[in-house]
Amino acid sequence: MIFKVLYQEDISESPVREETKSMYIEAESKREVRKKLADRNYNIEHVQELSEEHLAYEQQSENYKVENL
Repeated sequence: MIFKVLYQEDISESPVREETKSMYIEAESKREVRKKLADRNYNIEHVQELSEEHLAYEQQSENYKVENL
C-alpha cells in the first residue's frame, strides 16, 4: 500500500499550513509508516492510505515520488 504523509520538518515548531510538506511511503500499515519515520525529527500531521483512484490522481503530479526507507 502507498501512504501519503503530511508533515512539518521541525517537530519543535507549531504546524503552519504553508509549511506542510508531503511524501509517499510504501508500507503495510499506518503504524509501519510512523515506525519508518521515527528516526526523523518530523511533526507528522496525518498519514493517509491512498485508494487506487486517489493514487492514480497523485501519480499525475510532478512531485510524486515514493520514498525508499
